[in-house]
Amino acid sequence: MKNTSVSICKVMLGAVLCTLVLWLSGCSQPGETTAEGHRRHIRNVRLNQQELVEDIDKAIHADKPSKLSDKRIR
Repeated sequence: MKNTSVSICKVMLGAVLCTLVLWLSGCSQPGETTAEGHRRHIRNVRLNQQELVEDIDKAIHADKPSKLSDKRIR
């Protein structure tokens, strides 16, 4: 019984040590600055607006010229 409890303690200690090493090492990348986050948000809003306009044009069939008439409208 004593050998099993010692083995269990060693396994648990090893698991805790591995967890601590991995947790403390982490990803050593710097975080995103406020300016970078702001630029990313502005870019996302701009792209979303462009995609919305494209979707609306497709829905109302304004994305390509009509083929109903051979006359060009000026």
